[in-house]
Amino acid sequence: QVQLVESGGGLVQAGGSLRLSCVASGTRFTLNAMAWYRQAPGKQREVVATITKGGGTNYADSVKGRFTISRDNAENTVYLQMNILKPEDTAVYYCAAGWVATNEYWGQGTQVTVSS
Repeated sequence: QVQLVESGGGLVQAGGSLRLSCVASGTRFTLNAMAWYRQAPGKQREVVATITKGGGTNYADSVKGRFTISRDNAENTVYLQMNILKPEDTAVYYCAAGWVATNEYWGQGTQVTVSS
């Protein structure tokens, strides 16, 4: 069974940066699709960024130009570099991955809080 473990969340002031990491274990194969989602209090979970095994990326409009998703296929690890953070980026961030879609496996989530 594939397991995803996130790290790197925390408290940061507006304008600051954080880097999230997520390691996938339980498989010797490279997951095809990896992504980051987030869920703010009282809101639905939303996709932040996705990346394919070949490196193709997509971003939510709200984070374009500020966030960068990347991955290390050899380590089955995905990263999210978050710059110029805003209070509205405050949420629980979830790593997700799969063989066909990005939502087959989920991490436990890591809290990101941006203070104004």
